[in-house]
Amino acid sequence: MKKLLAALCASTLVTMAVYAVHYPDIEIKDLKSAMTSKNVTLLDVNGTDSYKQGHIPGAIDFTANKAKLASLLPKDKNALIVAYCGGPKCTAYQTAAKAAKDLGYKNVKHLTAGISGWEAAGEKMEKGS
Repeated sequence: MKKLLAALCASTLVTMAVYAVHYPDIEIKDLKSAMTSKNVTLLDVNGTDSYKQGHIPGAIDFTANKAKLASLLPKDKNALIVAYCGGPKCTAYQTAAKAAKDLGYKNVKHLTAGISGWEAAGEKMEKGS
């Protein structure tokens, strides 16, 4: 019985840990709308080389700027922050999303499509630093 209870507790803790790192998804159309109204800050977590080759317009290169992230994000802690990485199966975005959450931001989301989905949808890309 003790082993069963211990296993159940461990399972619950793992489930809670997985849930704790979940960030709501945002679709490309909703992100575009937020970009049009200038109500979003984008965090690209694909690495500086990838960022230079192409990123969503206005995105911050998280890899190059993580040490000074607090100074680059909006003062409003309710502002929309969207982190993205390579695509739907990539989880690297969680690093940037967690960094924003740790700074007190409450509206942090994940662009599930990632840069590959953005590009495949024919959306505008920006190159360089």
